[in-house]
Amino acid sequence: MNHDAYDDNYIRSILNNVKSIAMVGASPVNVRPSYFAFKYLAQRGYDMIPVNPGHVGKALMGKPFVASLADIDRPIDTIDIFRNSSHIMPVVDEALKLSPLPKVIWMQLGARDDAAAEKAEAAGLKVVMNRCPKIEYGRLSSEISWMGVNSRTLSSKRAPIPTQGMRLSLNRTSFGGGQTAASDRAAKNKTETT
Repeated sequence: MNHDAYDDNYIRSILNNVKSIAMVGASPVNVRPSYFAFKYLAQRGYDMIPVNPGHVGKALMGKPFVASLADIDRPIDTIDIFRNSSHIMPVVDEALKLSPLPKVIWMQLGARDDAAAEKAEAAGLKVVMNRCPKIEYGRLSSEISWMGVNSRTLSSKRAPIPTQGMRLSLNRTSFGGGQTAASDRAAKNKTETT
């Protein structure tokens, strides 16, 4: 798998087929990126599970925080890791102990661990690194174009405004691939400054 550029169909198949997403590093603070991503995905009908030991006893959009993946009482389709790269391998190790195994390990923008990705793929999981499911969903559904962003998707119809729990069609034709050079540059700059 080339983790530098994902085919739109690969991302599309993940977002179309998963139902539950455990977000490791979710935050109830409404100015944090994880809060926005969690809220957006929950509003699109995904069963979101916030994972953060520092917030156990609190809830995010009515969903109670759990301390670890092992504390989740149902199967998980995707583990969305909202932590920096140094914390990815322990999360993947914990995910590989779950039964049943999740289908996808997703690492947020700026997060990449090739060894953890290789380990997850060897166990049969799909892996996405340095991408945000919120952004990819918005891009593939053309919803992101409502804000004036070029989504690289072609359609003669504007995507409908979603209602609570409504999933937009991710099957719009796209061109130019899912390259996100800006996120790649941001990740590179972050690594160079640390």
